[in-house]
Amino acid sequence: MSPLFTELHAGVSTTSAADTQALAARLALELRPGTVLALHGDLGAGKTTFTQGLARGLGIQESVTSPTFNIFTLHRGAGKTLVHLDAYRLNGAAALDELMIDDFLIAPWWLAIEWPENVAAWLPADALHLDLGIRADERHTVRLR
Repeated sequence: MSPLFTELHAGVSTTSAADTQALAARLALELRPGTVLALHGDLGAGKTTFTQGLARGLGIQESVTSPTFNIFTLHRGAGKTLVHLDAYRLNGAAALDELMIDDFLIAPWWLAIEWPENVAAWLPADALHLDLGIRADERHTVRLR
């Protein structure tokens, strides 16, 4: 296990959006193509901020914003595809199947899912689950389950 994964299992605190993005960019460098990241956390916990860092770490330069209204957004760059899915408004795996998300998983791809609990039955067994939160002192936390 890499030192970063050990650090994430223990839990990491960040003091700014830039710190959270830098952590995610470091993680992106260690992820294999085909990785599914399940990003758990309340509103404002930093799920989209974390995804912005993933994109940067994958060499994707375009702007990454929350796909809440689009449900998912494709980000491409450096020969890689990041699919950013917001499952907040989805009711189960069947709703996700209707989006035909598999058609957009063009290799090499990575998939980041916000509100993954809404599509839990669809998630692959090897998905990486990250818990994002905010402490009372306003620091953000990231922990790999």
